[in-house]
Amino acid sequence: MRFVTFGEMLLRLSPVEHRRFLQADSFEAVYGGGEANTAVSLAQFGCDTKFVTKLPDHEIGQAAINTLRQYGVDTSEILRGGDRIGIYYLEKGAAQRPSKVIYDRAGSSIAASKAEEFDWERLLSGTDWFHITGITPALSAECAKASLEAVKTAKKLGVTVSCDINFRRKLWDKETAGKVMAGILSYTDVYIGGRDQAEELFGIPTNASDDSDYEAYKAVAEKLKERFGFKKVAITLRTTLSSDENKWAALLYDGTNHCFSREYRSLIVDRVGGGDSFAAGLIYALGEGMDTQAAVDFAAAASCLKLSVEGDCNIISADEVKALAFGSGSAQVQR
Repeated sequence: MRFVTFGEMLLRLSPVEHRRFLQADSFEAVYGGGEANTAVSLAQFGCDTKFVTKLPDHEIGQAAINTLRQYGVDTSEILRGGDRIGIYYLEKGAAQRPSKVIYDRAGSSIAASKAEEFDWERLLSGTDWFHITGITPALSAECAKASLEAVKTAKKLGVTVSCDINFRRKLWDKETAGKVMAGILSYTDVYIGGRDQAEELFGIPTNASDDSDYEAYKAVAEKLKERFGFKKVAITLRTTLSSDENKWAALLYDGTNHCFSREYRSLIVDRVGGGDSFAAGLIYALGEGMDTQAAVDFAAAASCLKLSVEGDCNIISADEVKALAFGSGSAQVQR
């Protein structure tokens, strides 16, 4: 199968060793971004994966592209131009101190791009699966237009579309996000979202008594499918115990079966990209023809393993995910 993702590639700058921004005298640089992270994960699973974006035609833009190439992502359709790459600063939390993100991405090459720069008929020709998130349409009105045109074209060409809501309050308000994303979701086959995003953006109440109230999430999945006509609805169930430890599980609903993954309790090396790796795991599993239970088990295991990997991207193979999802799950040294 051939996969295409579309979004912004960012430069991430982080103080070293859990230092706060105010303590930092140096920053660690890595590259990533929602759809780029998903593309890298799919490439690690052995998939033919292309990433579409626009990056400045200078050395920093090239360094971002080189990161994708390093991990096997097809970068042949990345546009070059514009003035800058988007930046985000990440202060890693510890214990009860939360992580913090400061964006410096206004006017980035993709945010300043025009929708007509992306020829979706050509870009999606011969593609089996297209993936996008709610981050890309939040960047600008033109990015929202390009995102909608992409999913419309994908639907016309018979390409499966997945969308991870990924609502970012620092990029747009929930009223605008709900309106724009509703349009994109009307062309989406596989919905991916966090536990509360359906209520935030679409007014579908969760009504969960606590984190273990799985019946409430079943109802949310059913209402989402009823409203938008999705083939599959995935809801991630992340519980933050501290900045160092999360509980992670997920639900996948196929219109008949509500399947929950096992719940993982994970110590965190790097939290960023956990949702992107879940999306990649789900896309891969469904593309491989796994049934609903196996698909959500694979996706949840992929995201659990990502929490152990530094940087935005999940440098984990499909076999490693399968060993956790369907094997013993032992973390013993492999000799």
